[in-house]
Amino acid sequence: MSEQTRTSETLDLIGRLEAVLTRADLDCRCRDLLSNALERFSSLEEKRLSRRSLTMARDHKERIAAILMLLSELNQITENERDRSVFVEMSLLFDEIGHSAQIAAAALRELDPPKPASAADTALVANPPVELGRRA
Repeated sequence: MSEQTRTSETLDLIGRLEAVLTRADLDCRCRDLLSNALERFSSLEEKRLSRRSLTMARDHKERIAAILMLLSELNQITENERDRSVFVEMSLLFDEIGHSAQIAAAALRELDPPKPASAADTALVANPPVELGRRA
């Protein structure tokens, strides 16, 4: 399960919990206390998830930096290298950088996920307006 899926599921759970508890038959004072507690919990959970995503991105940045140190040996290798397997090893390091970069980018996107498009925006993208007076 991806981090983004877990984050989304956590926030959905908080929303469902809040919906059930705020509809409970409680007196006004208790309802206000519960509402405030749920807001605080939701805020703390969002901060925790953000901190986790930022930590993951930083960890992958450090991983990339370490791999770049290994790749610095590429400067000493020439096309006349006898051990040709070194080129495959270096290519794998580049692949690993790409993989780590994708994970770090996804973690950072979780900090400010794109907002879902409205139905009108979606319809506009699917059916762009036709310019009058123009023929194909």
